[in-house]
Amino acid sequence: MEKKFKLGVIGAGFMSYSIVSGALSAGFLSADDILVSDVNESSLVKFNEKCVKTTLDNAEVLHKSDFVLFAVKPQHFVNALSGVKNLSCTKFISIMAGVKKSTIKTALNYAGIKVARCMPNTPCSVGNGAVGIDLSDYDVSSDIDFIKNLFSSFAKVVLVDESKLNAVTGISGSSPAYFYLFIKCLIDAGVKQGLSEQDAKNLAVNTMIGSGKMIFENADKSLDELISAVCSKGGTTIEAIKVFNECNLNEITDKAVSACVKRAEELENLS
Repeated sequence: MEKKFKLGVIGAGFMSYSIVSGALSAGFLSADDILVSDVNESSLVKFNEKCVKTTLDNAEVLHKSDFVLFAVKPQHFVNALSGVKNLSCTKFISIMAGVKKSTIKTALNYAGIKVARCMPNTPCSVGNGAVGIDLSDYDVSSDIDFIKNLFSSFAKVVLVDESKLNAVTGISGSSPAYFYLFIKCLIDAGVKQGLSEQDAKNLAVNTMIGSGKMIFENADKSLDELISAVCSKGGTTIEAIKVFNECNLNEITDKAVSACVKRAEELENLS
């Protein structure tokens, strides 16, 4: 069957919508390049609003697409393939957390399959995310470029081996929640110091955004140097940093990330 679409997407959830929207907004793909399927017709409405073709038939996606992105919940993956015969697509991309490439290949049971396994994060939905990608299956430069450029149209791409993807989960996949938690704590502290909640939120959130930009715009400086630049001797900031150090923020962060990575490994072994 002739391939009609550059990218097929199975699963019409939040992250697949973010990926499609990012690729369309960046002009990397057009609506005519994409076919999206889902078992729930209501989930496809938002794609239709972007003039993207949709279907309730996963087999149509698998037969008519050059690349197929698996964006279903891991526990629904096998069901998504039910009834599919004589598979013609061999190039796959997966954002399913905890599902190894070997598991995907076994389920597809078709020779010559290549799988790029990816771990994006929720800020991809606002065009400023991060994604770790294992591209080791692919050896054709045009295929590699397609996958890299798809994600780099809305995120910072870091290429890693599949064995490092659980670490990616701990550092970027899950870390938006860490930052939200820290911002929430700053806002609560600001309110205790007499600020309104909205004023504290505006100050904390904009400071976080600006600090992130300063890190990249001062690439010649280490993070320790940037910290020291704010910490005047005998000033105010150094007193806060002392408390963070006394409470061992570094150890707390390491334990939190390790717990996240451990759980990712457990889920991977269950698949």
